Amino acid sequence: MEIQAPLFALSPLVRYVALLRGKELRLHQRPGIAEASESETDRYEELLVNPAVLTLLQRRGDLDCGGLDHLWIRYGNFWTGLFPLANGHLNVGLETRAEPMDFTPRIQEVIRTSGLA
Repeated sequence: MEIQAPLFALSPLVRYVALLRGKELRLHQRPGIAEASESETDRYEELLVNPAVLTLLQRRGDLDCGGLDHLWIRYGNFWTGLFPLANGHLNVGLETRAEPMDFTPRIQEVIRTSGLA
């Protein structure tokens, strides 16, 4: 599934796209971005950290919060948005000057139209 093109087309503020489906991980970074993280740490984040974070928050959300729709994390150099999917997740990284909640419905529309929902 080539989801990175429509996500990068949303804005030059989209700097990173990762899709984890089962054991298949695809990482895409916009060329020439400033203060990029290391590709090896990105890989561990997508395989270990983000699935663990999503599992914890999905379980909490399922108790009495109506589930988990998405999550934004603000690191020092960028925003990262986690969108749970069946058997995986989508991570969309944004520049710090972006307003993540402005991107949320647009990202969710790409997820729906790509058939990942």
